[in-house]
Amino acid sequence: MPRNVIVLSLALCTLLGLAAAATAAGAGRLALGPKKHANEAAYLGYYDGHKDTFLVTDTSSKSQAAAMHINYSPVLAAVEGAPRQFFVEGRAAAGQLSVFGSEPGESDYNPLWEEIAVTWKSGVKPVLLVKDDQIDALAKAGKLTEKSLHVVLNAPITKVGT
Repeated sequence: MPRNVIVLSLALCTLLGLAAAATAAGAGRLALGPKKHANEAAYLGYYDGHKDTFLVTDTSSKSQAAAMHINYSPVLAAVEGAPRQFFVEGRAAAGQLSVFGSEPGESDYNPLWEEIAVTWKSGVKPVLLVKDDQIDALAKAGKLTEKSLHVVLNAPITKVGT
């Protein structure tokens, strides 16, 4: 077989192999390497009255990263428009967890969250907060305050509902 035919055949095989790999990757199959199971801390938070399970992996706050033993990622501080995750500071109702502003399946879900501190006003008895709309309504009624902490948290929800 002539040399140029062999070179063209090899080139064609290479291109077909690359096309097949690209098709496989496009179909959701990535070459991630061997699977390994690891023990990671998982947390619960509320979304629309039910509990979701989430992980915490990265934060834009250096002090928070050190305190929580997670990754510090300063580039996250530049993220804008992330859904909100609410954290009650100070007095809280029994069983209070963080509250998400979205979850997988919602059009605005992504695993990055703008951290919002929620504080009950003096003289107001805390109630269990389980929805972002509930928090917004209570803030509008003057019963609590919402304050951005200017921190972005990478906390993917891994299980919807309990």
